Amino acid sequence: MTVELRHYRDVEEVRNTIVDIHVEVRQLDFKLVGDFYRAERFNDRLTNHSSAPGWEAVIAYDDGTPAGFAYATPLGPKTRWWSAMTTPLPDGYTEENGTRTLALNEIVIRRTWRGTGLAHRIHEDLLTGRTEERATLLVNPKAGDGKVQAVYERWGYGRIGDQQPFPDSPVFAAMMRSLH
Repeated sequence: MTVELRHYRDVEEVRNTIVDIHVEVRQLDFKLVGDFYRAERFNDRLTNHSSAPGWEAVIAYDDGTPAGFAYATPLGPKTRWWSAMTTPLPDGYTEENGTRTLALNEIVIRRTWRGTGLAHRIHEDLLTGRTEERATLLVNPKAGDGKVQAVYERWGYGRIGDQQPFPDSPVFAAMMRSLH
């Protein structure tokens, strides 16, 4: 396995690759159904995320074949990220300025490459060199019977509460880790 990690800051260079992998993994592999998981809805979220300053994606290619991706967006002063929290957070915790918190919006690995450590490699490559103080992500605590959340815990994230960003989305565990 010869995997190359490539960074992108222009979503149009990789939009189709990201959407195709997302649909393959979420809908076909994991059988996630409903409007929230439709390709069009994901593409809309991707458009929204990638329109923010500082958006960045990393895509892994194994001998030219896309194996997985992750992308992240810094949270700006007018972010809605924290507005869907169902768990109260301490005063000041949700104040953002565009350089405090990086939101890991998606990390998706195709079946052939799962269990190889590629997800962690993509994740760490995406975070390396970032100037934000901390990184946050959302994970469905039921995914893999809790195994997915446990992976993020091994990567240094801690659960800070719960969030439901859309009426038709799952209730996610909101997690945070320091970047320095």
